[in-house]
Amino acid sequence: MRFDIFTIFPGFFESPLRESMIKRAIEAGLLAVALHDIRAYTTDKHHTTDDYPYGGGGGMVVKPEPVFTAVESVLAIGHQGSGSGERGAGSEQSAIPIVLLTPQGRVFNQQVAVELAQHDRVVLICGRYEGFDERIREHLATDEISIGDYVLTGGELAALVILDAVIRLKPGVLGDPTGAIDDSHASGLLEYPHYTRPPEFRGWRVPEVLLSGNHAQIERWRREQALRRTWLRRPDLLNRAELTDTDRVFLRQLAQERAVK
Repeated sequence: MRFDIFTIFPGFFESPLRESMIKRAIEAGLLAVALHDIRAYTTDKHHTTDDYPYGGGGGMVVKPEPVFTAVESVLAIGHQGSGSGERGAGSEQSAIPIVLLTPQGRVFNQQVAVELAQHDRVVLICGRYEGFDERIREHLATDEISIGDYVLTGGELAALVILDAVIRLKPGVLGDPTGAIDDSHASGLLEYPHYTRPPEFRGWRVPEVLLSGNHAQIERWRREQALRRTWLRRPDLLNRAELTDTDRVFLRQLAQERAVK
């Protein structure tokens, strides 16, 4: 899978791409990351990528020319004329998501990660300043994504979050083939508690069921713990989770227990 990341700070990515899972994925040929400096596609001697907003107001706005030129050059696509009302840079790249990283986008979650993981190539455009010239939204981007309801200085951190969440879903990236399936949110629930050696630490023991060797009981305990943790911390997720009749009985028991207390 290939990520093309457009930014005015390509150095921001140097260390993260040389560490941990992302580094191993790159070395194994499972991931390619191409960093594109938007300043390299400017035409003035100061390499200007932003300007004052029309109509006044504070902050600076990302200019359309270098962003369009950068993306169209890298993807080898022609520009759409002024008569085009279609969103996106053109039919040639319709299969490649061109994502603006902006607090105005749809909120990133596990389902969006799964969606992006279906593509062989994804383009991420990192914003800065007050935001993008609206023509970038309307005529170049095919999607807009936010990683949460807060504002960052730029889209670089968001790009790394998305890259990490997406690439771990690709076969062969994780050491455990089922690791991504068992993660919090992957199944619609928060993940169950984990324990490792020693079996007792400062008087706190590992639950006996995990030491029993009874795999059926362990799986049931893990499912109930995942349900309990989701019910306590993120009950909103239960509205979308795939629940069995047994799950629903257990959730009713939790509600009854709280009602008694």
